[in-house]
Amino acid sequence: MAIYLTKESKVLVQGMTGSEGMKHTRRMLAAGTNVVGGVNPRKAGRTVDFADRAVPVFGTVADGMRVTAADVTVVFVPPAFARAAVVEAADAGIDLAVVITEGIPVHDSVAFTTYAREKGTRVVGPNCPGLITPGQSNAGIIPADITKPGRIGLVSKSGTLTYQLMYELRDTGFSTCVGIGGDPVVGTTHIDCLAAFQDDPDTELIVLIGEIGGDAEERAADYVREHVTKPVVGYIAGFTAPEGKTMGHAGAIVSGSSGTAQVKKEALEAAGVSVGSTPTETAKLVLERLEARLGEQRQ
Repeated sequence: MAIYLTKESKVLVQGMTGSEGMKHTRRMLAAGTNVVGGVNPRKAGRTVDFADRAVPVFGTVADGMRVTAADVTVVFVPPAFARAAVVEAADAGIDLAVVITEGIPVHDSVAFTTYAREKGTRVVGPNCPGLITPGQSNAGIIPADITKPGRIGLVSKSGTLTYQLMYELRDTGFSTCVGIGGDPVVGTTHIDCLAAFQDDPDTELIVLIGEIGGDAEERAADYVREHVTKPVVGYIAGFTAPEGKTMGHAGAIVSGSSGTAQVKKEALEAAGVSVGSTPTETAKLVLERLEARLGEQRQ
């Protein structure tokens, strides 16, 4: 099992013929992703050769869905065109839009995440690494060879920390890893992923990676307290951030004591989440709590 993305997912790539789109489409195909087409209105009707596979290019998302039955799109278009790309995908009725593009104006992100939600399209991102279900499918830029299938679900604001925890826990493996992005406005939240992992029968433990700024982690803590019965392990990036400095993602804005790493850590721990002080300690906590949970199930 997995959340949001499986081996059955059929993926379109908006911006596939650009340099980043080409590079990461090649990597997604190598990871086993079923990439069924690209979207570029200026190159519709062409095909692009990737090793042993020729991928067709469609003029619109709707055309690609009609021919291929695609249910996922990965967006690699420049920031100025991202809003239109997501709106087009939502209008076509696609289930999932993974927006890799960074530098999108906040008002555009507000507009397209709201529009997509109204249309029934889930947005992951923007400014995110995407998501991967190891051994099944990879939609985005997450390296596919640093982990294996397993029983841990991971949701993270940080792409780099997503990769690090995947690597630290590579011998244990993951059900799905979701990089939700660190912008002030994102389409899929920690809470969305917590709910999905809670409902996934093959996810035994959830890792939540947050960072300074905003109150997403505090809200996630409230949700864990009320709704999550599986063990949750957390890590908050930014304990060593110097006061008064702008750091990291656009969403990492601290106002007074609100949004600090310490406040977030305390909120999560009050909800029963084990919080590591470093990624390596976090990985150790994951292994300890996972073994405890599996031991309880064996009794």
